[in-house]
Amino acid sequence: MALMIIQLLVVLAALYIGSRYGSLALGAISGIGLAILVFGFGMKPGEPPTDVIYIIIAAVTCAGVLQASGGMDWLIQLAEKLLRRHPDRITFLAPLCTFFLTVLVGTGHVVYTLMPIIVDIAIKKDIRPERPCAVASVASQVGITCSPIAAAVVAFVTISNANGYGVTIPQVLMVTLPACIIGIIMAANASYKRGKDLKDDPEYQKRIEDPKVHKYIYGKESTTLDKVIDNKAKLAVYIFLAAIVCIVGLAFCQMLLSKDALARLPKMNIAIQIIMLSATAFMIMFCKVDLKNAVSGSVWKSGMVAVVAIYGIAWLANTYFNNYLEEMKMMLSDVVSQYPWSIAFVFFLVSVLINSQGAVVVAMLPLAYSLGIPGPVLLGVMPSVYGYFFIPNYPSDIATVNFDRTGTTVIGKYLLNHSFMKPGLISVGVSTIVGYLITCVLFPGYFAAL
Repeated sequence: MALMIIQLLVVLAALYIGSRYGSLALGAISGIGLAILVFGFGMKPGEPPTDVIYIIIAAVTCAGVLQASGGMDWLIQLAEKLLRRHPDRITFLAPLCTFFLTVLVGTGHVVYTLMPIIVDIAIKKDIRPERPCAVASVASQVGITCSPIAAAVVAFVTISNANGYGVTIPQVLMVTLPACIIGIIMAANASYKRGKDLKDDPEYQKRIEDPKVHKYIYGKESTTLDKVIDNKAKLAVYIFLAAIVCIVGLAFCQMLLSKDALARLPKMNIAIQIIMLSATAFMIMFCKVDLKNAVSGSVWKSGMVAVVAIYGIAWLANTYFNNYLEEMKMMLSDVVSQYPWSIAFVFFLVSVLINSQGAVVVAMLPLAYSLGIPGPVLLGVMPSVYGYFFIPNYPSDIATVNFDRTGTTVIGKYLLNHSFMKPGLISVGVSTIVGYLITCVLFPGYFAAL
């Protein structure tokens, strides 16, 4: 037992040190932890998560080419038109916009372009920017468990199928989409009157008495409406959306086909890679994409960083848990047999440490299945894999604080009293409960036996 704890501390130390340096370092420093376990303690190395990594590479490359084509600018422009048409509802519409953008492109980093626009609209309507900004940043990450091309969703389906739970992408989205939308709406509702309006905030009013501060806050305007979107950018969006429709449509077909027919089709993880790479090729050929912009864009860069992070983290966790699988079963079997939903707390806590929903799924889902937790339960609590808002060191949260010129969106003096805590806890908590209830309705047979 002492050796098991020491080795767990090695894993946690690698994750903690890696998180201090950022996402790329998480994967690399996990390699040091893996080396200590394998060469220092003689552990048998686990399997690296190659299937999930290949899918991420294909999806991120496709999304990166979409960004380079100007197609993502068109999506942002459409979102801005909606927000400026209904500025009074910015606290509800902003998070829904960031959520659905993430659902479409599979990454929450699209929020960087939209967040300055959200701030600009809020300031002009004298709405405290913290209200829409904090929940919009949270919503941009919540959308990952609802995207058919996101690593977390694809990994959940791939690992579940390998463990005997034949779930498809549409079935996952049937649970996560409504659950997460309800969670976001509840978080936005809690943020609607959060803090004082700008005109009633004495500290803010005192700040803008300084002409320089007033000019800094009110003299800027962020917009994408002046950008000219050409037809080739729009064509790229249509190609990208067609690829997503093909992926979801193929998954629906797999739900309806017989086992013999399914055997003749490629597995879903292979199909996604083929479709995404084909869509990338069509965009390159027909939309005149500058590939230098594709590989230098924020989407491709952040996606490749995620690949390294998931590679190292998941391999490290897989090595540790595989070597102590029987011990884990003995320790946790009583708890998970009585309260299988309690695995949600484990998912959440691991996410706080490793800042990646895909990595949480890849690292922890095999362990959850090995403990005997039914697939529908794990599907129901899937929204709980997002917990990295808890410590506000994620790039989207830090960027949001910097984008808010009024200074109302903050990281508090005591670190945890920050603007993202309340909407994050409400959104994830409500989404997880609703997701669990949805699976109770969709799969009553599993829960009757619990």
